[in-house]
Amino acid sequence: MKKAELKNYYQGLKYPKDILNILSDAFPDAKCALIHNNPFELLISTILSAQCTDTQVNKVTPILFKHYPTPSHLMLAPLSKIEEIIHSTGFYKNKAKNIKECARLIVENFDEEIPRSIKLLTTLPGVGRKTANVVLSNAFNINEGIVVDTHVKRISKRLSLTTVDDVEKIESDLMKKIPKKSWGIFSHLLINHGRTYCKSQKPKCSICPLNSICPYYFSLPTIKKDE
Repeated sequence: MKKAELKNYYQGLKYPKDILNILSDAFPDAKCALIHNNPFELLISTILSAQCTDTQVNKVTPILFKHYPTPSHLMLAPLSKIEEIIHSTGFYKNKAKNIKECARLIVENFDEEIPRSIKLLTTLPGVGRKTANVVLSNAFNINEGIVVDTHVKRISKRLSLTTVDDVEKIESDLMKKIPKKSWGIFSHLLINHGRTYCKSQKPKCSICPLNSICPYYFSLPTIKKDE
């Protein structure tokens, strides 16, 4: 395509759909990496995943939920015991306080049911839009927004789906371009893509499934493309 045609393509509706189609073929099993059995477990796991890998969280949560399987159990748990269990996730003191208080509010304000809106979820300690979107999409199949983590932020900019750094503005840009029915899976696809190909330091552009349409790839010198 010529430059003028590329500009129209990137600004049109077909481009985001092509991204979705290509990545869906590349990662047909893309899903939430946090292991959970119910919305409560997913909420707590997502809070613990801040500044921590999903793999490490998945090592900790089976122990945590074995001892404290419900909000009412967790709210009564000794803070020191919670800290001991989740220590390896980092920032464990603050996280322990947050999940204990979160459990209390779920019991007292929501009758032990996990809220089903961003507005209500973000009243809980340790829960921002990102965490709320993870829970809504993966636990309830509710697409109220798009999860923007470091992978989604980086790749969205490389694909020219956004030009900003603020995560809420990135989310807003993506919500305008990605079909609402695909908001949930979109973040999983980009996270898988970021872990496999579109890495922060050394992206594998030459074998990337998106390189035929990627503006970042087109901008690279020839020698880089061939690496």
